[in-house]
Amino acid sequence: MASRKRLTPEESRSSALAAARGLLIETGPQSVTLKAVATRIGRTHANLLHHFGSASGLQKALAEHLARSVCETIIDAVRASRAGLGAPREVVDLAFDAFDREGAGALTSWMLLTGNEDALDPIISTIHDLVDEIAPEEASHDPGERRIHRETLSLVLMALGDALIGGALAKSLGLPRDAARERAAAMLEASLADYQTG
Repeated sequence: MASRKRLTPEESRSSALAAARGLLIETGPQSVTLKAVATRIGRTHANLLHHFGSASGLQKALAEHLARSVCETIIDAVRASRAGLGAPREVVDLAFDAFDREGAGALTSWMLLTGNEDALDPIISTIHDLVDEIAPEEASHDPGERRIHRETLSLVLMALGDALIGGALAKSLGLPRDAARERAAAMLEASLADYQTG
């Protein structure tokens, strides 16, 4: 009988988060349990308890993992867009895909429905860090003057709403499925034009 490869704590944790992300995308947030993740990676329930403490801890770690990877990608796209190397629509697509195809919208709604709102803290914190990275000068501005902060709020809320009910709502209104993305891209294009002339 072949023995399992011994993983470092970091490798074990990364493997579990990758499996949790796969389960989230494939079958939804309700399937992200310690037992399901342990089965998928060939580890024991106790092993995952050691790393995450509970299913709630696993879901919180998954939220942080998703937020960090998505925000790093979005920062790169924003930098490219500001340098004239990318289009605002690419930033919009990354944000919308994070909440839709990557499962952050489903995970968010699941956390709220199960009363595990604190699991959303990593997502909110990472988005806050993203905005501080993109527009550090706005931190000292009055709230009414924090344009990038307001646009990030709008973009994230649009992406989350689109992930949850965008398809059904667009269909009922007789609009194309990507209508919300088009609106968000137009908003971002106008903002970038203003940023470059200001």
